[in-house]
Formats: sequence, structure tokens, C-alpha cells
Amino acid sequence: EEVPLLDFSGQSFGSKGISLRANYWHFIGLQIKGAGDNGMEINFGSNNIIERCQFYENRDTGLQLSNGSEDNRILNCDSYYNADPPDYGDADGFAPKLTVGSGNYFYGCRAWVNCDDGWDGYLRGADDVTTTLENCWTWGNGYLKDGTDPGPQANGNGFKMGGGDNSNSDLLMHHMVLINSVAFSNKNKGFDQNNNVGSMTLYNCTGYDNLTANYRIQRTLNPGQTLTVKNSASYQGLVQLGSFAVQETNSWLAPFSVTADDFLSLDTSFADAPRQPDGSLPEIELLHLAEDSDLIDGGVDLGYPYFGMAPDLGAFESNYVTAIEPGNIPGDFQLFQNYPNPFNPSTRIAYSLAKAERVTLAVFNALGREVVKLVDNAPQSAGRHTVDWNGRDATGLPVSSGVYFYRLTSARGMSNARMMLLVK
Repeated sequence: EEVPLLDFSGQSFGSKGISLRANYWHFIGLQIKGAGDNGMEINFGSNNIIERCQFYENRDTGLQLSNGSEDNRILNCDSYYNADPPDYGDADGFAPKLTVGSGNYFYGCRAWVNCDDGWDGYLRGADDVTTTLENCWTWGNGYLKDGTDPGPQANGNGFKMGGGDNSNSDLLMHHMVLINSVAFSNKNKGFDQNNNVGSMTLYNCTGYDNLTANYRIQRTLNPGQTLTVKNSASYQGLVQLGSFAVQETNSWLAPFSVTADDFLSLDTSFADAPRQPDGSLPEIELLHLAEDSDLIDGGVDLGYPYFGMAPDLGAFESNYVTAIEPGNIPGDFQLFQNYPNPFNPSTRIAYSLAKAERVTLAVFNALGREVVKLVDNAPQSAGRHTVDWNGRDATGLPVSSGVYFYRLTSARGMSNARMMLLVK
């Protein structure tokens, strides 16, 4: 597949690659390289979609949002190797910062080896704004492409969650929501408050091997603001949270303890692997939970899809085949492995019921998002049933290759299994 490359390497320093001063534009599938400043800046823009784009080797932040830009969606984008010589103090992967507006949303994005931060929410001129990140990864920030450290001005945080400083106001509020997001191997902190006195919400996040701390949020917030951290995990790094934090079922709290054995892999070398054909993140084992980890089913229900008795801790929900049996569900309440598996383009799923009841059979993708309901709360007789899935979502569109999970649910319990679709 050919991908258009916009190479701005011939620009003079300070010139932006793309300056978007518009609303409702949709950019998809571009590589933006070598700009004299930002690879792309959304400037006074709202309701734009930037999808499956790459920003790299630009001489400032890969993608920045400025001047009240609001309600933009950044989907499945990568930003890496951005650096701003000679001081190396400003080039981030993604920067909803300074004068940014509210309601911007990042999904499935990666930021790595940017000389400043992966994400930077520092404010100067804006206040009381909200940014949401979901299923985002960041690592290796604070270094140059060749691995060298350009100095302390290259901050090297993964997710810098806002705030100001004494140059403008240190009481600015950037309300940050991070869900299922991962920060690892950054020069400084993974999840960094940076003087933010607004509300911060971290659900099912993972910090690993960040040099200063995996999580550091210690400064008291403005009145009425809250720090909420739930279902999150940390390994090989400090967790430094203020006493004001609202915490629940995090890996650093009793009764949990975390070792390398809790994870399928700690090998970070595949984090920049190519994306899947639909643009979604690569399926790798990094920081996914091992089958016998006590972090599985250790969380609290936060309203997001999960498998098993309860959500797992950390950014990656496991999908091992389990049966949930409240009470005494007979042995013939069963969900069988689909056949064929792997499959292309269709497969058959069988299940059996001990008695007549209503059931739901649904398919989910690797991120836990529902793809399609094959049986929707329908009355079923006792006995064995089969359902065919044609590899299409609820709108009738074919889904991409990858791992999928299916769940059988009744009033008396549920059971999950996984399957692999291989599209040629």
C-alpha cells in the first residue's frame, strides 16, 4: 500500500508543514516529515479528524493544537523522532498545549523518542480545558533519534498532563482523562502532573521503567478538582501520588504485588511495529498479563467492556478462556471453541444451555469494543445451538485480521473465548 509522503525538509527553520485553520476537515494516511517547525498545527480549528497519519523528524512538535482548537479527533496516528535544535526543549510528539481549546480526543496514538515529551498539555493562555486520551502508548522521550540525551531542557516525560508555571500562571487547569494508556522507558516520568491543578482521571493505565517515576502527581489541586486513579498498574518505577488521590484497585495497593512473572513480555523492542491494516495498534505481548497473574480480574467495574469476573489491572484486558459461574450453573452451560480457527472468512460458534433462557452472544475486538451481536437477548431452548459469523461488523463491513473474542451471556453467567481471523 502506497502512503503519500509530504517531505518538508527543505523548509527554513520555523516554518510549519501544514497549518490547518479550518473546521470539519479529515486528513487520513499521510506521512509528514522534516517541517521547519510543527509537522501539523491545528490553529483556530474544530471538529477535524486526523487519522492514520505519521509525523516524524520535524523540527518541533509533530502535531500541535493551538488558539482555541477544540473537539478535534486524532485517531491511530504516530509521532516520533521530532527534535528542535539547538535547545531541544519544545519538540513533543503531540501537543494539546498553550492556547488549546477543550474536547480534543486522541485514540490509538503512539509517541516515541521525541526530544521533549510524548504528550504535552502545558498551558499558557488557556485554562479550564479538557483533553482525553484512550489506548495511547508513549516511550523513549527525552532522547534524540540516535539515542543521545540533549540535556535537561529535553524534559522526557511520557504524558505531561498540563499546568502552567511562573512565567504565566501556575494555577491553570488542564483536565486530563487517560484510559488504557501506557508510558514506559521515558527519560523522566511516565504520567506527569507538571503543576496541573485541574482534575486528572487515570483508568487502567500502565507505567513501566520510567527513569524518575512511573506516576508523579503530588501537588494539591484547585478547590473542587479531583485526582482519580483506578485499575492502574506500575512495575519498575516509583508511584508518587498525593494523599488527596482517589484510588481503587491499583497494583501498588494491597493485596497486590507485581513481578516480571505477571507479564507475558517486557520486551519493548516491538512497540513501534507496523500497525494493523485498519490502522489499529499492533498486537504485541508487551505488558499484557500472564494467565496466572493476580492482576487479572483484580479491578473494579468502571463502565468499560471486560472479560471475566471483573476488569484486569493495567492497560490490556486479558481474554483467556474462562467461565463465570455465580451459583451453580450446570456443566452444560458451555461455550465451545469456534471452528475453523483461525478462519477466513467465516466461522461457526457452538454453545449449549441446560435450560431454556435468554442469551446474548457478542463478538469483541482486541480492545474490548463490541463488534457485533450474533444473538441479542433472544429466548433459546435447552440444548446445543450454533451460530455462524461472517467476519463482518454490525454495519455489515468486513473486519480486519486479528484476534477477536466472543462472549455468551445469560442471566446466570457468562463464558468467553478467543478466535483468530486471517484475511488474505
